[in-house]
Amino acid sequence: MVAMSEIRLHGARAAQRALASASAERRSEALHALSHRLAEAAQAIEAAQAADLAQAQAEALAPALLQRLALPASKRQVLQQGIRDLIGARDPVGRVLRRTELASGLVLTQVSHPIGVVLVIFESRPDAAVQIGSLAIRSGNAVVLKGGREARRSVGLLVDLMRQSLVSVGLDPDAIQSIEGRAEVAELLTQDRLIDLVIPRGSSELVRSIQNQTRIPVLGHADGVCHVYLDAAAEPAMAERIVLDAKCDAPSACNAVETLLVHRAFVPRFRPLLEALDRAGVRLFGDEEIVGLALKVEPADESAWGTEYGALALSIRVVSSMEEAIEHIHRHGSSHTDAIVTEDVDVAELFLSQVDSASVFHNASPRFADGQRYGLGAELGISTGRVHARGPVGIEGLLTTKWLLRGQGQGASEFGPGKKHYTHRVLDPD
Repeated sequence: MVAMSEIRLHGARAAQRALASASAERRSEALHALSHRLAEAAQAIEAAQAADLAQAQAEALAPALLQRLALPASKRQVLQQGIRDLIGARDPVGRVLRRTELASGLVLTQVSHPIGVVLVIFESRPDAAVQIGSLAIRSGNAVVLKGGREARRSVGLLVDLMRQSLVSVGLDPDAIQSIEGRAEVAELLTQDRLIDLVIPRGSSELVRSIQNQTRIPVLGHADGVCHVYLDAAAEPAMAERIVLDAKCDAPSACNAVETLLVHRAFVPRFRPLLEALDRAGVRLFGDEEIVGLALKVEPADESAWGTEYGALALSIRVVSSMEEAIEHIHRHGSSHTDAIVTEDVDVAELFLSQVDSASVFHNASPRFADGQRYGLGAELGISTGRVHARGPVGIEGLLTTKWLLRGQGQGASEFGPGKKHYTHRVLDPD
């Protein structure tokens, strides 16, 4: 017997192929329709949100998940702007990447092409449904969305709006689907012939669980253990601004700082920053030198250096050099985002080149590691892997390539010693 999930995936595959072959204008029309529907459905969205939030609060959902669950008007405006940015951007499908004349009358073209059917699993964060759904529509992919139980009403309504938008312009709504329940997720994770990519967005436990259950390629990051290193030449006022932003702007975000590394030469100027963190309500864990600076710093054990708090808590360690800071980052970090604060440009350039993370910053908060802030439009998520995509992943993460060969009846046997020869002449891709 064919499982219901397999039937749905065959429908998603057919819808995806139709969407990929649709014109850029038609996919843009679907996005225009979605933007209008989001505005028109404001009251319905607020009602679904109220019900989800009430249930989540009654069930004592963790504060970080409650924060991600909320979809206020300000977030919806950001979603609509992201959709407008996608509409205004160059169409990503069929973009010519290279053209080569293999021989006279034989031209090979490499073009961008949708990946296919993508399964996205996320906790809370109903805005992720719209971000990923709009990226899928623009890039000609089908997406199956699995939101958390706590966001069931909100995600269900948003998926309905996306499906209605596809129907309104004559496209197959099965390009956007949603599922509920862990059993169906487990079944989908076995469908490596029908699903091309899995994107988990949530806790490290969620990501690792998905990676352990499937043979399908997984794009994501398991941890967000981000560092800020205060160099000997750090400017104290700048250091305070960056660290407070990195820890306090959105403590539950994966790009929030979790460990602060302080050059020993900066320690005499460090106490005001410690006091500012304390005033901001940050719980501080430090090594022996840091504990000696302030009464409110708790001793850090070895596990602190690899901890992603996702809250107003911070580990602090003193180092003797930039090299020691980098060694610490490589040993305990998650290759997400790491930053240096220094006025020494040469030291900064060495840090930028030597730290092996997806994003590395100089004199800027790691909170900038975000697809929208990078100008990518909506964001699929963050990848700390090295294959396919790395760092904040936008629409390019939903694309692969396709080769198109246009000939005049040639056969491969016509080429070789004493026969026709290949020219391999590079042509203008435009």
